[in-house]
Amino acid sequence: MRLILWLLVAAGSAGIVASQVATGGQNAESRAESPAQIGQRGQEALLSGRLDEAEKDFRQVLALDPKDGRAYANLGVVYMRRKQWNKALPTLEKAKQLMPQVAGIRLNIGLAYYRQNEFLKAIPPFESVVRDQPSATQPRYLLGLCYFFAERWGEAAGMLAPLWEQESGKLPYLYVLSNAAHQAGLQELDTRASEQFLKVGNDSPEYHLFAAKYHLNREEYDQAIAELKLAEKADPRLAFVHFYLGFAHLGKQEYPEARDEFLKDIAIEPEVALNYSELGEVYWQMQDDENAKKSYEEALRRDPRLLDARLGLAKIYQRQQKYPAAMAEVDAALKLDPDRTDAHYMRGQVLLRLGRKEEAKKEMEAATANPKKPGVPSPELLQDTQ
Repeated sequence: MRLILWLLVAAGSAGIVASQVATGGQNAESRAESPAQIGQRGQEALLSGRLDEAEKDFRQVLALDPKDGRAYANLGVVYMRRKQWNKALPTLEKAKQLMPQVAGIRLNIGLAYYRQNEFLKAIPPFESVVRDQPSATQPRYLLGLCYFFAERWGEAAGMLAPLWEQESGKLPYLYVLSNAAHQAGLQELDTRASEQFLKVGNDSPEYHLFAAKYHLNREEYDQAIAELKLAEKADPRLAFVHFYLGFAHLGKQEYPEARDEFLKDIAIEPEVALNYSELGEVYWQMQDDENAKKSYEEALRRDPRLLDARLGLAKIYQRQQKYPAAMAEVDAALKLDPDRTDAHYMRGQVLLRLGRKEEAKKEMEAATANPKKPGVPSPELLQDTQ
């Protein structure tokens, strides 16, 4: 499934907007361009990928009419195309205030959070779109994925199951649905999705990749490696096959092999931040703090919200007895996910080293009372929806 940015020049209700724009332009009495004409020119530039021209036009519209919701919405799309999320989100929120009835604006707000892996923040806008458009595929699929990443298994299965007719020929959909159903105890749906997964997979490299993930989720590392080797044999440059081989070897504490596999995947997919984060963990286990720190920092440069990389840096500082620096990284991680129990446990350890025994005891008791182990990452699912 591909994510489509919603534009005001799209079909449906947007067609009404476009016709109104044209009417406004025809009524302009002066030789100067009207906001409607400038906006139309900006939309054409946006559709053609001329983002600088589009931004200039939409800003010009807003200078003439600060309450033009269409200009804010399309300016937000310009920023999304550039991945300027800190500009896109406030611009889209302004558009939503001016045009609260337009579901496409809320969809783009959800997408802006989703593209930053902020799944909990993406859920409310996606939920509002699904309420307005229950039969629309994209918002329902994205909401289901957000529930899945948030480990809200029953909600993920319930949101994705109605998409069976449209999506049941695609392995990523079937993988997510079967796993969500399994975790939620929905045996009939799990069996149905698993059987379809086998049928659609047809011994393809992608099938072996997802079959390996099935074993990784159960810490069956040898079976996972066997599946991944089959995938690699069929397609040596298959996306993420080396990532998961690295993950499997890391699980088996085979650190040189894990390092080599992550480096292979980085050569294929240098933009995937998780590769650097997992490579940092390998170096950490090998007690190579210098390369571990470099890898974690590279991961955060590519994705500042990557919690495991923050905790990785905290582990390095803790081992080096740089406790204030370790505390800063742990606190940054907990801002990203306040429920991450291993972060609370690490915070307790650092507090203990700082002599704050009562605070440390509370942190570690809270962490051990409700332990939560991070699951197997799914970068290929996010890649699939770009």
